[in-house]
Amino acid sequence: MSAFAYVAPKSVEETLATLKTVQAAGGRAQVMAGGTDLIVQMRAVDRTPRTIVDLKFLAETNRLEIGAQETFIGATLSSAVLNENAQLVQMFPGLLEAADLIGSTQVQGRASIGGNLCNASPAGDTIPALIANGAVCVIAGANGTREMPVEAFVVGVQKNALQPGEILLGLRLKNHDARTADAYQRFIPRTEMDIAVAGCGICLTLDASGTCTAARVSIGAVAPTALLVPTAADALVGTKVDDAALAAAGAACTAASSPISDRRGTADYRRKIIAVLCRRVGAIARDRALGA
Repeated sequence: MSAFAYVAPKSVEETLATLKTVQAAGGRAQVMAGGTDLIVQMRAVDRTPRTIVDLKFLAETNRLEIGAQETFIGATLSSAVLNENAQLVQMFPGLLEAADLIGSTQVQGRASIGGNLCNASPAGDTIPALIANGAVCVIAGANGTREMPVEAFVVGVQKNALQPGEILLGLRLKNHDARTADAYQRFIPRTEMDIAVAGCGICLTLDASGTCTAARVSIGAVAPTALLVPTAADALVGTKVDDAALAAAGAACTAASSPISDRRGTADYRRKIIAVLCRRVGAIARDRALGA
């Protein structure tokens, strides 16, 4: 039987000190935000000894702050808590739609956006939604805090940019203007509780005439990491986000993808599906930005 230790620090300083102590002793420390992925991995594929460092008791990772200009979402705030916040759902409907797709109702009581991001699965639902919203990671380490955009945080399959001894405190998002809106959708073989075969998040800004002035398009589950697709955004900017523009954006998403084939879908199928999702999600974001 493998040996495990569990620590629940009460401050960021204590957390960083614990990580440093474990690593200095030659041990393995693994940070837990929600734990829903971690528990499955420990039972199935990775049973090596470690010290689990639970971030659920830190004030910083449990902070939800909706300011005048930006919003901060702590790394350990559960999907259930976020989806119960009516103001947050109204401000970032696409992101909250993505969070609501993580597991069952019971799982969402633990699962967090921060944990989903750090797990760095190519099929993580909240990652394209975060990228579309221009979210920024706030990271704490021995040298203080640093920040990086979400699209730079995931560096490979289940690999993130955290250095040894660092933790994700949370995510900063710029609040949407009146005519800015986001949306997210995924495709799965079943009706619920499955892993995305493809996913797409889009955030659009329209002017008073309904012309797109800014866009961010992100795709997931069709490459080793979720991707920001500037060419898809370029296809939408300057248009009314009509069918032709959406088709061009979808084609750009297909071109940017590099999917695998597995039992859940072939690479060619995923390339086709991501274009369909881009068209659908773009139309939803457009209608939301128009107030429709």
